[in-house]
Amino acid sequence: MPAGIALSGAAQSPFSGGVPSGPKTAGTLALALSDAIGRGLKFNLGLILGAQGTRSAEAARLQARSALLPNLSAGLSYTSEQEDLKALGFTGGFPGIPTVLGPFGIMDARAFLTQQVLNVSAIQNNRAGSYGLRAAQNSYQDARDIVVQVVASLYLAAVAGYARIDVTRAQVDTAQALYRRASDMKDAGTVAGIDVLRAQVELQAHRQRLIFYRNEFEKQKLALARVIGLPIGQAFDLADPLRFTPLPEMTVEQGVEEAYRSRFDYRAAQALVSAAEASKKAAQAERYPSLGVSANYGDIGNHPGGSHGTYTASAGLTVPIFEGGRSRGDVLQADSLLERRKSELEDLRSRIDYEIRTAFLDLRASNDQVQVARSARDLATEQLKQAQDRFSDGVANSVEVVQAQEAMATADENYIASLFAYNASKVSLARALGNAEKSSGQLLEVGAH
Repeated sequence: MPAGIALSGAAQSPFSGGVPSGPKTAGTLALALSDAIGRGLKFNLGLILGAQGTRSAEAARLQARSALLPNLSAGLSYTSEQEDLKALGFTGGFPGIPTVLGPFGIMDARAFLTQQVLNVSAIQNNRAGSYGLRAAQNSYQDARDIVVQVVASLYLAAVAGYARIDVTRAQVDTAQALYRRASDMKDAGTVAGIDVLRAQVELQAHRQRLIFYRNEFEKQKLALARVIGLPIGQAFDLADPLRFTPLPEMTVEQGVEEAYRSRFDYRAAQALVSAAEASKKAAQAERYPSLGVSANYGDIGNHPGGSHGTYTASAGLTVPIFEGGRSRGDVLQADSLLERRKSELEDLRSRIDYEIRTAFLDLRASNDQVQVARSARDLATEQLKQAQDRFSDGVANSVEVVQAQEAMATADENYIASLFAYNASKVSLARALGNAEKSSGQLLEVGAH
């Protein structure tokens, strides 16, 4: 499994979950690796949440940009008034004018426009929002690579689990045949009862392993079905067994350079640094003067037939003089965030180099382990054959056969484990290079044994 991605426990990664989608099909679904990855890229929970993060970043960018765009609104009002002149201070009265005026109505239909002509802080905030959106978009693409890594790792683990069932089933058949042979030889008086007992104990041990591997395999399938959003209860089989394919023709240095060019999390970190730089400039620009204009135009009167057009237009220059240290605080906060983003970028750059180098080390080591395990399995097969022949010929007891059976079981397990580790290392390398989605059909190739 990829580092930091847990499939059980209290705090689960969203990439370990999925949204069950689609109708449950009748029968058993044959699920290929490419199909599993395709479903994961649609229904994995981590990717769905990542898409919502991109939408949030887009909303923040639109909000920042709105400060630079014209703000246009319109309103229609009607007011009915009655005024008492005495209440307003005209206690002496006016000849010919009553002290109470009205009621009379005022209708006003008006459009309002405001526009920031020059606001450096708002301009930098808009740039910060654009960089933030770019970072979110790259983070989403990086999440797609993570989904490929998670799905491929789970698929390969399940394939390895099925391979363990396959070889253990063969070991049970071999142990069953040996037990029958030992029973026949005991009945014929050529071997002691202890040899039959040893064969029976070995048979039961292989049966126990088979039960364990079957249970683990079913749990691995459940974990895979969950992360790719298969309908709940959907029966499926794995269509692609493990395969050994040659190492990719790439040096460590080429891999590191490719990762710096391709990894979306690295691009996202760079965009976050640019966003933090723009935010710092925006905070510094809070001390600069800003220029804005406002205008309104409308029709006002007692009624539509007795109204007249009126307008107001103004321009204002705002010069900050004293804000109680708010601007300085904003600058310090923005500078702190900028230094943090720079440190995170450098750490990620170092981590990318580390991940590439460790992926190549694991890939080469697991490649060698596959070769050794394959040779050991061939030797164990020959050892078991000779031990069975010697037992049948009466020149050896069942101890030698049991030891050969255990050596065969160990050799099979080592081969499956090394083959899984080799393919899992290729998954890790694809993720470290930053092109897991594109190279899944190449680096993650599976097929017949």
